[in-house]
Amino acid sequence: MDQSSARKRVRDPEAHRAAILGAARAAFAERGYARATIRDIATRAGVTHGLVMRHFKSKERLFLAAVPGTRDLDDVVEGDRAELPDRVAHAFVERMEKAATEDPFVALIRSAASSEDAATTLYHAMQERSVTAYRAVLTGDDVEERVDLLAAQLIGITFARYVIKDGALARMSPDRLKAYLAHSLRDILLAPPH
Repeated sequence: MDQSSARKRVRDPEAHRAAILGAARAAFAERGYARATIRDIATRAGVTHGLVMRHFKSKERLFLAAVPGTRDLDDVVEGDRAELPDRVAHAFVERMEKAATEDPFVALIRSAASSEDAATTLYHAMQERSVTAYRAVLTGDDVEERVDLLAAQLIGITFARYVIKDGALARMSPDRLKAYLAHSLRDILLAPPH
């Protein structure tokens, strides 16, 4: 066996994981969630399909690990509960203004147009991840309902401002959007109905 063959077989799980995540970000950005395939991502990363699945278990989990938004959620929810709506609004608007095409909400909306099954699967994976994160700071039996309401609010803004790109939301300054969004999220996140 020559040295180049030996080098190719070196096991480096962190390097493989990083390569897979980079390839996934590129594939999802170029092809969208529904059309990106695990095989294409594996080829781009220089690994096998099986290795991608061993690291991430499913396309949905790979997507959630690769794109901004859900992967940063733990950092966003951590902190003073009273300031949670402001942190969520700020993080969402900042993330969308910088990289809307890579955002899970944009992928969800685009997937719904091409594949209802893909959109449903992605939505459930996003909700599962979000509910887990928000349970760390929210209490009560209705956390799942509040997270669903939060998602509906963010998906609506995503559609109007970052997909359709028309109307008052699309013309609003990022700072003004953050203020309105934080205000509306206060009721959802901090004042559940009695």
